[in-house]
Amino acid sequence: MTGFFIKKAFFDGWDNLIGLVLFNIGYIALFFIGFWISMTVGQINWIAGYAVLILFIFLCAMVMGGTAAVTHNYSNYSRESWAAFRKGVVRNIRHSLLYALLLVFAIANIFLIIPFYASFGNIVGYIISVILIWVEVIALLAMPYYFPLMNLLPGDKPLKTAKKCLLIVGGNMGFTIFYAVYRIICTAISVFTIGIVPGVTGMQLASQDAMKLLMYKYDYLEENPDADMKHIPWDDLLYDEKEKVGPRSLKSMIFPWKY
Repeated sequence: MTGFFIKKAFFDGWDNLIGLVLFNIGYIALFFIGFWISMTVGQINWIAGYAVLILFIFLCAMVMGGTAAVTHNYSNYSRESWAAFRKGVVRNIRHSLLYALLLVFAIANIFLIIPFYASFGNIVGYIISVILIWVEVIALLAMPYYFPLMNLLPGDKPLKTAKKCLLIVGGNMGFTIFYAVYRIICTAISVFTIGIVPGVTGMQLASQDAMKLLMYKYDYLEENPDADMKHIPWDDLLYDEKEKVGPRSLKSMIFPWKY
């Protein structure tokens, strides 16, 4: 499954490259505007500066709710983007709000809470710091699954979606660690390309692909409760997906109209 995920994520991104780049440019503009305003306001009043920064985190989460709907379409071989984005922002607002809260906590945990307890300089502060570090690690592993699960299980409320993210991490630790490394590499490429490729939208698409493929496993286990979880027939489960992605070559990527 891992090998096919890499292939699908790459070609889904390639097939929708223009859309990904346009949305990423929007994210870049939003990041720079938010950072500039928060820094400017922060020079006048640091509390107001932090408030503006938090406000922009919530705004980014709203936008992510919209692009999550777009990447869901891309993952399912649909090119609908702008209409899906507008609908997604409104439809996913509750999930976006919870995601923003989790993101604010994760940032505060790294820069404020953990350093605060570590400054105690005693065993109590050390134990609490270690616990909080593990909470941060688990949260960072789980959060990429959040918006994809929201798309795949639209009937779930935000907290239920967040809980299922933790279950996904616990039930797929090997793939989750691989995907964490994959995201680190994508982040490095994004920094090199100033957020153009793969950027936030490209990594959302990869997360959607990852969660979509993992759901085949859970659908199979639901239909076959006595099946061995260590021996999932991935070739059979992913047959249709592999047919849709199809065999690809460098020529077909660059000159798709010839094939």
